Amino acid sequence: MATSASIDTSNTFESTVAGRTVRARAHSLSAWFVLSLRLMMGAAFLWAGWTKLPFVAGEAFDATGYLRFATVANGSPLADAFVAMSNVPWLMTVANVAVPWGELLLGLGLLVGAFTRLASFFGALLMATFYLGNWSVEHGVINGDFAYMLVFLAVAAFGAGRILGLDAYIENYEVGGVPLLERYPVLEYVLG
Repeated sequence: MATSASIDTSNTFESTVAGRTVRARAHSLSAWFVLSLRLMMGAAFLWAGWTKLPFVAGEAFDATGYLRFATVANGSPLADAFVAMSNVPWLMTVANVAVPWGELLLGLGLLVGAFTRLASFFGALLMATFYLGNWSVEHGVINGDFAYMLVFLAVAAFGAGRILGLDAYIENYEVGGVPLLERYPVLEYVLG
C-alpha cells in the first residue's frame, strides 16, 4: 500500500524576486517576536515624537542646526544635500512639524497595530534618512539606524498589525457586505 507523507505548510512563507525563490518555515513563536518588534518600535517612536513636541520639550523642534552642521561634521555623503535643505525655509517648517508629529503618529500606529505597513514604510524612510544624516561608520556601515530600518521593513513584511492589532479588524470591516480588503485590495499596502 502506497502512502504519501503530508507536509505541513502552516507558518511557511515564500517569495520570488528576480527569478530567485526563497522559502522558509517560521517557528510557532515567530508571531510573538514580530509583535514584540512592532511594540518596541511603536513605544520608541511614540516617545521620540512626544518628547519633541513644543508643549513637552518647552521649545519648538528645529532640525536646521543639525542638518546644517552635524551632517558636515560627521562626514555624511549627503551633507551638501542636507545643508541645502536647511537653507529652504518652507522645507524646514515642514520638516520641523513632520518629524515630531510623524514619529508620534508612527509610534501610535505601531502600538495599536493600525495602518502598520504605512507606518513602517515611513519609519523605514525616516531611519534611512537618519542613517545617511548620522553617518557614523567608524564601527562599520551597519549601525543602529540601519538596523531599525530593517526592523521596520520586517514589521511591514510580516503584517505585524494583524497580530493583536487593529489592522485585522479594519481589513475585515464590511462595506456593502464585502470585507474592506476584498473591496479595496490596494489597502493591503497600508494595512497589515
